[in-house]
Order: sequence, then C-alpha cells, then structure tokens
Amino acid sequence: MTIKAVLAVIPVTDFGPACDWYESFFGRPADTRPMDSLAEWHLSDLGVVQVFHDPDRAGRTAVNFTVDELDPALAELATHGITSTDPQIVASGSQRLVTVSDADGNQLGLLESVA
Repeated sequence: MTIKAVLAVIPVTDFGPACDWYESFFGRPADTRPMDSLAEWHLSDLGVVQVFHDPDRAGRTAVNFTVDELDPALAELATHGITSTDPQIVASGSQRLVTVSDADGNQLGLLESVA
C-alpha cells in the first residue's frame, strides 16, 4: 500500500464557533467550504485538516502538527486566547510537545524537533 496524502477529520458539535476557533488556531480562514457543515485547511500539498459538524463523534480526535519553532507558535496562539499544556520532552529527547484542546475536547499537539 502506498499512501499519498493525509486527511485529518476533526468532528465538532457547534460548527460556527468551531470554525472561528480553528481560524484562530491556523491563523487564517478555511481554504475551502465544500459543504455547509465542512471546512478545510490545506496545510501542505499532502496534508489537509477538515473540521466537520458531527456531534456524535466530537471530542474524540487527536492530531499532531510539526512546527519549526514551538515558542513563537505558542505566542501567536496566546494572542487568540488559545492556551496549551506545558512543553514536554518526548521521543527520547528529540522533540518538545504541547497540547491544546478545542471546545469539544479534541486535542491538537504541536511538536518541535530539538537538537
């Protein structure tokens, strides 16, 4: 099997406010809104995040994102009122990880490689 791309689906309860939150998290509006209950952020040619209205599955998703520099990313999120856990050293000391949660409890991790 050859996998060519990743599409992460994040189910939410209250679509409008969730889209506002994710706009703050990603620092920009959704790239597309293919349906009334679906917003997509195209993070790269091979990585897409969908926020989808699905109250029955909301709050059960965890997605990690790799960032170049964690501290500036956290500072930017803080300007939007988004707070994170304290950084943890993971992957045998090769990465720093923080987690933020949306209103439904979906967890978004930010990972930074450390030398």
